[in-house]
Formats: sequence, structure tokens, C-alpha cells
Amino acid sequence: MAVTAQQKAQLVAEYQHAAGDTGSSEVQVALLTARINDLTEHFKANSKDHHSRRGLLKMVSRRRKLLDYLKRTNNDSYRNLLTKLGLRK
Repeated sequence: MAVTAQQKAQLVAEYQHAAGDTGSSEVQVALLTARINDLTEHFKANSKDHHSRRGLLKMVSRRRKLLDYLKRTNNDSYRNLLTKLGLRK
């Protein structure tokens, strides 16, 4: 199941800096993480779906690039985002 509009609005509201902020790195990483988590559940049931796996790898790469940018520009925000999303252990 894809991320619904209501879930997306909730994620944007949680991670935005100011009202109407939908393009900041934190918001984009949070939305990508939700989509990635959703697709990983899909692959547990459909292991041979290689077309969707390519899209998943592109999303993971895009999230990695955004996280690298955030780490370079605002290290405190980077660390807070990682703990909120539970990406590093």
C-alpha cells in the first residue's frame, strides 16, 4: 500500500520548518523513508519483483544524497533526523 495523502500531510507537518515547507531536506528524507519502508514490506511478499526493486534502489540513493547534503550543511539537524527516523543503529 502506498503512502496516502493523509500520511504524507502528517509527515510534512511533523518535519517542516515553517508553514508550507514541503521541500526542505528533512521533509524529503522523511517522505522517502516512508515510501522505502512501505516497499520493503512489499518485497517480503513479492521477492521476484525486480522492476520495483530498481525504483527502491533509486529512492535509497536519493535519500542517501539528501542525507549527505544535510550532514554537510547542518550536522545537528542531520543527527536529530536520524534519531527521529531510526535510520542508524
